Amino acid sequence: MHGLTSEEVADRRSQGLVNTVDTTTSRSFVDILRENVFTLFNGILLVALVLVLLTGRWADALFGFVIVINAAIGIVTEYRAKRTLDNLAILDAPFARVLRDGAEQQVRLEEIVQDDVVHLGTGDQVPADGTVLSSAGLEIDESMLTGESRSVHKAVDDEVLSGSSVVAGSAAFRVTRVGIDGYANKITAVAKQYSTVQSDLRDGVNKVLRVVSFAIVPIALLLAWSQLRATGGWDTAFEDGHWKDAVVAAVAGVVGMIPEGLVLLTSLNFALAAMILARQKVLVQELAAVEILARVDVLCLDKTGTITDGTVSLTSLETLAELPGALEALAAIATDREGNATSKAIAAGVAAVVPAQVLAAVPFSSARKWSALETADGVWVMGAPELLLGRRDDDGAARARTVVAREAGTGARVVLLARTDEPLPAPDGGLPGDLQPAVVAVLGERVRPDAAQTLAYFREQGVRTTIISGDNPKTVAAIATRVGLRGEGVVVDGFDARDLPVDDPAALAQVARDYDVFGRVSPEQKRDLVHALQSDGHVVAMTGDGVNDALALKDADLGIAMGNGAGASKAVARIVLVDGAFSTLPGVLGQGRRIMANMERVATLFLSKTTYAALLAVVVVLLSWDYPFLPRHMTIIGALTIGIPAFLLSLPPNNQRFVAGFLRRCLSFAMPVGIVVGSLVLGIYAFVWDSDSLVQGRTAVFIVLISVGLWVVGVLARPWQLWKVAMIVVLAAAAVGVLLVEPARELVSLEYPSRESAPWIAATAVVGCLAVEAIHRWFTPWLVGRARTPETLVVETTPPARSA
Repeated sequence: MHGLTSEEVADRRSQGLVNTVDTTTSRSFVDILRENVFTLFNGILLVALVLVLLTGRWADALFGFVIVINAAIGIVTEYRAKRTLDNLAILDAPFARVLRDGAEQQVRLEEIVQDDVVHLGTGDQVPADGTVLSSAGLEIDESMLTGESRSVHKAVDDEVLSGSSVVAGSAAFRVTRVGIDGYANKITAVAKQYSTVQSDLRDGVNKVLRVVSFAIVPIALLLAWSQLRATGGWDTAFEDGHWKDAVVAAVAGVVGMIPEGLVLLTSLNFALAAMILARQKVLVQELAAVEILARVDVLCLDKTGTITDGTVSLTSLETLAELPGALEALAAIATDREGNATSKAIAAGVAAVVPAQVLAAVPFSSARKWSALETADGVWVMGAPELLLGRRDDDGAARARTVVAREAGTGARVVLLARTDEPLPAPDGGLPGDLQPAVVAVLGERVRPDAAQTLAYFREQGVRTTIISGDNPKTVAAIATRVGLRGEGVVVDGFDARDLPVDDPAALAQVARDYDVFGRVSPEQKRDLVHALQSDGHVVAMTGDGVNDALALKDADLGIAMGNGAGASKAVARIVLVDGAFSTLPGVLGQGRRIMANMERVATLFLSKTTYAALLAVVVVLLSWDYPFLPRHMTIIGALTIGIPAFLLSLPPNNQRFVAGFLRRCLSFAMPVGIVVGSLVLGIYAFVWDSDSLVQGRTAVFIVLISVGLWVVGVLARPWQLWKVAMIVVLAAAAVGVLLVEPARELVSLEYPSRESAPWIAATAVVGCLAVEAIHRWFTPWLVGRARTPETLVVETTPPARSA
């Protein structure tokens, strides 16, 4: 117990045997930048922006702001979440007491070296893995590492793990593993490997972008070539500056095909949801994670820290015999400053009782498994019932055993207080005889007051909840029954994870289907269960607060960490409940559903534009026409018929359940509409251009696209509300204003429609609106199938619970 010498400490430092670990609790700034800047969408628009800027046509480069705004929204929002988490990541034990050169010293955690002798006391956090050298009733809480909620008694030569904490007693231990070699840090290192959340919205948009990107280069080149031919060919292109017109037209075609507003609107919605959730003390580390809970159909919960708050509480006190001074003695045990978690929990039941004066006492020891004290009314012993009762079969012992059996069957922990007329036993002696059972204290983990209500909500919403814990499966099942995991009064069975068929994926998936409660689960098995559920087609969310949850949190579709949990769990989770309130999860679900349901509605607007822009580009190339509009025209049309209404329609609450097939349902309406609109635009453009001028043709295209576009907005905005009608009226007025106000009309290079073309433009717009209405009413439901339309879609409900 002399500890290391200064020379030995210096030698170990030179060998790198120092307790240096990565304590980051959030995504790095580099990861945030990479995720928001280096995207396919940004790359395509950036190339288009550079080409327009080379021509000097600044008015046609407005779409470039989309790149900056889109990236900025994601970076700023996610960086704010990172800053908040980093500020929360305060070490519970910034210093440790080590023995060096025969004297106790205080050092920082990262200054501990291998073979250091470290002293531990109640409330200390274990700074590194090691072996116990001496113990005085040491009890360790390892729930952050193993999920086991009950404290573990540690004797000499037992192992202690970094990240656990001392709840009772004291000890000295020798450090055996430091830094990354520690148990907790090995789990953390694997968990912190970079990965991105799987977003159905983002994936759907990226699918469209991938398809468009394959076509963009040839279409852009062909468009530029066709525009050069239409304006005089290569011979005069560079002399007269027509090459600039060709480049701008090609960019107009390319930008029109890209649903850039959809990407921006998605980011705006994610950012808005993140800000709303931040007010509810929910941090979103990655914006796309907001949508995931809308798709989740299995929610995996870690019992300790989620269903329960991780503390032991008194369930009940039951008097077995009316012995004078029993409650007073129990109050004395409960108020002992050196008492353990059990004695502190009992205090709630005897708060109104005046503690007896303690004449002498024997403290609790993990070796003895009992404690004793002497008062004026006799000697009292408290400990495990099976130890205090021994093999006695008298009436008092029988009554005590009946109570113990009944309560233990519910997963509770039971301790017994008994009285004896014999003298107080010596600390190293045996139990006194003739112990008379007096009071049984029933202890259990304190269930969060919001747990039952929150679980009921998810059950009503068709989300299956599964509890995966490192605790005893009977205890976990009892708590799951108490909070109504499968409904009020339905008894739930627990499965011992030590029997999991981890080497047989099919069998593991079957067990995951059959059981809703798993106990004695290791960190690796938690991840295996998440994988098994995912392989069965489920979208899985995982909640947790400990290092033991980190692997599962990372691999789940959505990881949700508690704000008071381990840094490792917060570092890999996508969402962090800052105040650890389980009841905030329904709010997260609501935001996710609002985004997914509303974005499915408005994505159709953007994809219809992509469809008709692609059609226009192909026809213009084949016929060598001048392009029907300039980039500035597309900017105004997109803002009035797509961007502004899409943003407003994405805001209202919407609790519609999400069902897979988002992109298919959007395209089933957007593609027919895009083809019809594109065909009508080409027709009116050809007619007016041929009879009047190019500017008149572009004006006709502008009017038809605005008119039909607003009708599409009206179709998607149903059912009607006053604010929706007002929105469409204001947008239509703005479009009319662009044509009527001379400075605006000249800025966008438009004219008044001629008397000859005006009736044809109006007729084309009416035909387009009627065609959109017909597609919405008849063609789309037939194409998708009436059973698969969003209005009738329902999520598969959870399997029926098995009653006892």
